[in-house]
Amino acid sequence: MPLFSTDPLLLALTAMLAYLLGAVPFGIVITRAMGLGDLRQIGSGNIGATNVLRTGNKAAAFATLVLDAAKGGVAVLLARWLLATDSTGLAEDAAQLAGLAAFLGHLFPVWLRFKGGKGVATFLGILIALAWPVGLAACATWLVGALVTRTSSIAALVAAATSAVWIILFSEGQILLLSLVLTVLVYLRHGENLRRINAGTEPKIGRKPTASQP
Repeated sequence: MPLFSTDPLLLALTAMLAYLLGAVPFGIVITRAMGLGDLRQIGSGNIGATNVLRTGNKAAAFATLVLDAAKGGVAVLLARWLLATDSTGLAEDAAQLAGLAAFLGHLFPVWLRFKGGKGVATFLGILIALAWPVGLAACATWLVGALVTRTSSIAALVAAATSAVWIILFSEGQILLLSLVLTVLVYLRHGENLRRINAGTEPKIGRKPTASQP
């Protein structure tokens, strides 16, 4: 963990603004703008890129993926640079707090009555901004998992679980605690997916789930 040296009021303001940024439901915004309907009434009803892909529009899904990752990364970078206080000229305490707040905003957006996404893209964006070698390794892990299993949730869970390994290998221990917290939240949000994985009924990438598979 970084040393907390930033003014507490500034940290509180940072957390609030990062939460609001994270709470922007880009999946819903994009699908509505492209005339694809209400994402909450499509497929699983989730607001993330995997469910956007179930509309059949790959461009919309890619845009959602990038923007969901970017809001986590942007929150981290802005906090790190704008509130620079330590000897390195960077505010790592504010950066990590901003990443956590943006992640919580995505999971529990005030605009959607706190019913948000599962946070994988935002998690990866946060990792890239905090320590880009770790973030890229986690992205590569997700990609390999997706190619091998053709199941987005399995790839996401593997990428989240192995993020701590990459953090240790790349000697980025200052973000280990945050990564573990985010990983636990990712797993909690994938509870239904874990049950379907165990039952062998988890849908593959791009395939619409049945009505009993949210």
